[in-house]
Amino acid sequence: MARKPRLYVPNVPQHVVQRGNNREPCFFAEEDCRYYLECLTDAAVKYGCDIHAYVLMTDHVHLLLTPQSEGATGAVMQSVGRRYVRHINHVYHRSGTLWEGRYKASLVDSEGYVLSCYRYIELNPVRANMVTHPGDYRWSSYGRNAHGQEDALLTPQPEYLRLGVNHAQRQNAYRELFRSGMDNELIHRIRGALNQGLVLGSDHFKDRVETMLNRRARPGQPGRPCVTGVKEVGGVYWVG
Repeated sequence: MARKPRLYVPNVPQHVVQRGNNREPCFFAEEDCRYYLECLTDAAVKYGCDIHAYVLMTDHVHLLLTPQSEGATGAVMQSVGRRYVRHINHVYHRSGTLWEGRYKASLVDSEGYVLSCYRYIELNPVRANMVTHPGDYRWSSYGRNAHGQEDALLTPQPEYLRLGVNHAQRQNAYRELFRSGMDNELIHRIRGALNQGLVLGSDHFKDRVETMLNRRARPGQPGRPCVTGVKEVGGVYWVG
């Protein structure tokens, strides 16, 4: 069966996850995490992706990013994957694949959903009972987004910038978002969109995506009429 082309709309963020093969570990030591982030930083700059949030779990990675061109996300994930696997195979005297097939990605509606994805990603270690607070986990973007810690990888998403007029206001408002847990229904929606490669957002936003791409943006709904400017490039639907 042919692979389903990924969704892409200019300036729309994507939630991306890549898992270890057979859910096995892909990080074995802190040096591995540091090297992965180095690879990700280099690839994001080279191929044009703004990284807004991330978490490195033992057996998978979550990213919230905005690609600057239709092939940027794929190029970044391929570059990081290959470079990181070479590192792991060399250091641990192993061979073969590390990742579980293709990465998964969903489009994220900025209005009302981007900050939920920030929270979902950075709360992963809490849901996994690894820590009691996201600030206690070292390998995520929470330190930068909530406290302004140095992290050259990250670029604030516009919805994050709207949290305040300066760094201190934004960080304080961001910390407030974590005072309560996430609604289970919202978690289910985020996971569903990600696992199916669809869209996380309002019905209006999904209607727009379906109209632009002539593809379903939600389960069980027909695609909308095609419009001029839609094309498939490298397995990605792109709106010019």
